Amino acid sequence: MKTITTKNMGIWKIKNKELINLIVGRKGGKTTTKIIDQILTKPYNINQLSNMLNLDYKTITYHIEIIYEHKYVEKEEFKNCTLYYPSKKLFNCLDEYKLIKEFIENE
Repeated sequence: MKTITTKNMGIWKIKNKELINLIVGRKGGKTTTKIIDQILTKPYNINQLSNMLNLDYKTITYHIEIIYEHKYVEKEEFKNCTLYYPSKKLFNCLDEYKLIKEFIENE
C-alpha cells in the first residue's frame, strides 16, 4: 500500500487525506473512481454498475462497501434493490476529488 501525503501531490495541497488514501492509497483506486463517476451522474444499484463498467459484481460490491464506509455515497434500500447515490460529503469535496482522479489517471 502506497503512503500518499499532500507533499507527494505537489502544489495541490489537498487537505482531505481520507479521500487521497481512499483513491490513491489503495490498489483499486482507479476502479473506485470509475464507480464514483457513474454514481455522480445518477443513482445506480450494484448490478447496473457491474454491467456498465464491465466489472465483476463482487468487485463492485467490494468497492461500494469501502466508499460507503467512508460516507462518500449513501444508499437507499427498496424491496428489490439498493440504490447508491453521492453523499453531501462527496459533493463538498468534488474539486479535490477531480484533482486526485486526474493525478491517478496520469500516473
